[in-house]
Parts: sequence; structure tokens; C-alpha cells
Amino acid sequence: MNLSSDFSRRYEKAPVSIFKDQVEPSQIIVDDIIQMAYAKGKLGKKLVLALSASSGCVQVYEDLVKAYKNGRLSFKNIEVFTMDEYYPLDRNELQSHYRFFKEYLFDQVDIPAENIHCINSEKMDDVDSYCNGYEQEIHNAGGLDIVITTGMAMNEPGSPYNSRTRQITLNHTTRVAAASDFFATENVPYHAITMGIGTILDASKIYFMAWGEGKASMIKKLVEGEITDQMPSSYLQSHKCLNIFIDEAASVSLTRIDTPWLTGKCEWTDYLTRKAVFWLCKKLGKPILKLTDRDYNDNGMSELITQRGVLASEINIKVFNDLQHTISGWPGGKPNADDSTRPVKSKPFPKRVIVFSPHPDDDVISMGGTVARLSSQGHELHMAYEVSGNIAVFDHDVVRYLDFIRESCDIYGYDVKKAEAVYEEVKKELKKKHPGEADPMDVRHIKTVIRRGEARAACRYLGIPEERVHFLELPFYETGGVKKNPLGRADVDIVKKLIKDVQPHQIFAAGDLSDPHGTHRVCFMAVLQAWRELRAEGNDWIKDCHVWMYRGAWQEWDVAEAEMAVPLSPEEVTIKREAIFKHQSQKDRPLFPGSDPREFWQRAEDRNRNTAILYDKLGMAEYQAMELFVKYKFED
Repeated sequence: MNLSSDFSRRYEKAPVSIFKDQVEPSQIIVDDIIQMAYAKGKLGKKLVLALSASSGCVQVYEDLVKAYKNGRLSFKNIEVFTMDEYYPLDRNELQSHYRFFKEYLFDQVDIPAENIHCINSEKMDDVDSYCNGYEQEIHNAGGLDIVITTGMAMNEPGSPYNSRTRQITLNHTTRVAAASDFFATENVPYHAITMGIGTILDASKIYFMAWGEGKASMIKKLVEGEITDQMPSSYLQSHKCLNIFIDEAASVSLTRIDTPWLTGKCEWTDYLTRKAVFWLCKKLGKPILKLTDRDYNDNGMSELITQRGVLASEINIKVFNDLQHTISGWPGGKPNADDSTRPVKSKPFPKRVIVFSPHPDDDVISMGGTVARLSSQGHELHMAYEVSGNIAVFDHDVVRYLDFIRESCDIYGYDVKKAEAVYEEVKKELKKKHPGEADPMDVRHIKTVIRRGEARAACRYLGIPEERVHFLELPFYETGGVKKNPLGRADVDIVKKLIKDVQPHQIFAAGDLSDPHGTHRVCFMAVLQAWRELRAEGNDWIKDCHVWMYRGAWQEWDVAEAEMAVPLSPEEVTIKREAIFKHQSQKDRPLFPGSDPREFWQRAEDRNRNTAILYDKLGMAEYQAMELFVKYKFED
């Protein structure tokens, strides 16, 4: 391995490069492919790629298509092998990796059909023979030159180091993680065909990518952990030409990022000081005000005391006060109060507030207690649901609601025959629909109505008038399938109009970017773009409108980042739970790939309770639960 001698990387066993976003690393990969394809062509050979059907690779595939359209690259001299595929599965289904590559790459470039090797997902009599043949095809092509991936194909924990292309049984966690793609866990195939670990490691060069906070733990294990068959990607540490490309969000658990004082000199900003002090408290089991000079010195933090030129006790008091000032039971500002150390100004009061929720339940899951506070404290609260979330409703819920409609017709004198006809027609459509197939338009509308009704029920419970509940249905989401469109002009205009109409003093938006399907990310970008455009157009009121970011269901903010902590009483925890309960169609859905089987309210309560416990251990007052927020910093 060609690792940097940089002392800050001494915990790292694999080379990793950190980027702001996916743009630069994607260009590096594409430029490398162009150069290697040219060099191989001069030798009369083809460049052989192994590609992963992962959303984390889409930027690379889109940039490859651009390179082809700009005349920088031809695929006539490139041979492609796909890395895995569900089995058995019709190759034209939405979830098929063949269809993924067909839409993202093959149909848009000049690659000859004979250069495409997609793992067969159709039912076969002899899968072992087919897998052996796939390995032979790779050998006949001269072996893999470049692998582009975000994982080790579908090699499950326990896969042998020397494994080759083969059929495997997917474990339960993998199938639950894929449930949203297949519209139900029961629709996910039990098997897959995958390149083996040995096949991947035989490649001349590997580009491994990871984006978002949700990948941070995996990256730390891959880069700093031990090689183990329980984490197949750890075998990459042994590869002679490995390139790990990640964004800043995915890097946060690496030692040089998480605890840089352990790896060299630091610039001791206020944020890093808070982070280090909280880390020291956790390590020693002490509250902030009980840390001593020796505690700092014995745990690699003597430089902080030296640079500040003060005693540890002075640093402790500063950090303690900063943390204490984040706590506020008035998320909209406390009227007639000294706001000099409060996270939100007291005036104006009451405030106009928009809570942007990507899906119709993210608001209550992530900040339901704060929503209840804002409502009870008299603010003009607007709830804006950015997408319909209709693909997250199970078919059986559609039948259940239609059954209710037909059974209630007699009560209100509605047309029973028409209701019966609709009920039977939809049942017929659902029965005819293949597992995982996109819904017909009428079914999609019914699912949208179900989620709208649940959101309204939660808002009513929290005391928010129906006229302040907005369903934006941003067009990027309404494709009917799991694959969404990019953020477009129409999306931004819808968000922009709402903000302009309300002219809020505060905006709350889901600022976490770990959403595996990208919906949260796109929704957040829509809010930021709308805010910037409104300011550029000279709307002075927007300058006093602050955007507060809450974290979605994946994880909470680091306490060192938090700028407002809203404490919840036991009663408010119950209120939040009841608001989540209104979203009945979502109670059995997996929260995110690899999530535990508990229900939303349990996971939300655990997260909020653990945050309160952490504040308590740091020396703050003891609360039942807490929700954290960070203010978005716009560039001037």
C-alpha cells in the first residue's frame, strides 16, 4: 500500500481522499478511464471495467456519458462487467441492475452489445455453470482493469477471501434494506449472483466511494479497522492500487477528523475545543467542570492549554457556558426576555415559521417536540410537506382505505355501486401488478391521499390549522418509481412561492444528507436555492429569516455542532409519540438500510433520550429528552 507518511494518517490502513462533494472525485475517475482507454487502445486491447449498480456511482456514470457526448471518450474500446444482480428477477423490472445500467449508461453511449456483460438474473437450470462461465469471460477479456463501486458487490458477511462469482443467499438485514426499492420486504428476492471478493481484488485498480454521514461508521472500519470476513470491504486494505474517495460527511468518524488532536497539531477553534472537551468528558466519565489540567495533559490535549495560555478550569467554564446557552425551551424566541445569550431573538413575537418536511412524517419523527412547543407558544406555524411519499405506502393499505369508503357509503348516501366498482377495479390492478412494479396512476393518487390524511391528523393533534398545512408535491419525486429526477426549476419555484407568500422569520428544514435515496438532500437543496434567489431579488425580509437544520431519522447532530437544544418534558415526549402514531401506514417500514426493526417512535425516543443523557453527563440539567438544531450559515 502506498500510504502517506503524514503523521495525521497514522491510524489509517488504506489510502483515503476526502472531497467537498462528488464532483471532483468523479472527474478524477472519468479522466483516468479516458487515459487508460486511450493507452489500452494503442496496444490493441480493450479497457475492462467492473461497475456497481449503486446510487453512489451515478455521478461517475453521468460524467462518463458527458465525456462521450463531448467527444472525449468512446466506449467501442471498453468492455463492462456488472458486479451483482438479484436472482431470480426479470431483467426489465425496476430493481434490475441490468435496467439500471441500461438507463444510466448503455443506452446513452456507443458501447457495442458484445462489450456488455450483465450478470443474468433470469431463472437458470445450472447457476454454478453460469457463474463459472462469467469468471471465464472476465479472464478472456484480460482481467478487470478498473472497479468502480461503493461496496463489495453482494458479498455478505462471512464471504471467503478467495470467493469467485457465485449465487448467494441474502441475509435478512440486506433484504430489509432493499424493501423500499421493492415496495415490501416480501418482494425482495432471497438470492443474488455476485462477483466474489477474490474476483474484485484481482482488479488492477479499485475506486471505492462513500457519500454521506450514514457511511461514516463503515468508512472508519474499512480504513482503520482490522481485516475480517464479517466486513467484506475490509479486505480492500490488502489491495495494491486502492483509491477510497469520500465526502466530508462520510469522513467524520476517521480519527484525523473526529479527534485530530490525537494525530498532530490543531487549529483550536471554538468548535474543535468544544468537541475535544466533550470527547474528554466521555472518555473519563466526568462532567465538564470537573476536568483538570492533568486530564488534558494525560489525554493528548496539553496543546490546547498551552495555546490558550489559561488553566483547564477557564476552558471548562467557557465550554460549559457555551453549551448551557444552547438550551432553550423557546425555539421561536422568548418574549420580553434578554436574548443576548439565547439561540433565537425574542422579537418579533409571535413569529411566522415554516417547517419543511421532506416526507409527510419527517417533521414529527425528527422535531415533533419542537413543533409542539412552537404551536403551543402561539407562533404562526406552517407545515410544508415537500414530497407525497406515496411509494412508501403498502398496497394492502390502499385496499383497506377503499374498503372503508365502500362500507361507509350507506351512512352518507353515497353511490355504493360506484364505490364497489372502484374497490374491485383497484384490487384487480394490484393483483395484476408484478411485485416491485410501479403503481398505476390511480393507485399512486390513493397512496398520496393516505399520507396526506395522516399528516393532517398529526397537524390537527398539534394544534396547527388546516389552512397552514401545505402539500408541495415537488415534481422531482413524482416519477412513480424509486429512481427520482434531479432538482429542477419547477421544484425551486414551488418552494420559493411558499416562502415568499408566508415571509417567515424562521425556517426549519431537514439538513441531514444521509437519506439513502437522496430525497432529503434534494428537498434541502430546494429550500436553500429558494432562499438564495429571494435574497438576490432584493427581498429585505429574507435577511432576517434564519434556516435551522434538524436531523432526520438517521442520526442526531454532534453536540459540539448544536446551536439550539430544545428540552422535552415527559408529557411532550408523549405528545411527539402520539403525533408519530398518526402515520399508521409507515409503522412497519424500515427506517433506512440496515436499520433495526423497532418502530419509528421507539427509535426517535431513544435518540432524544440519549441526547438528554449526554447533556446531563456533561453537567447540564437533567431532562427527559432533547432535540438538537444547527443554524445554516449562508455565504454573504
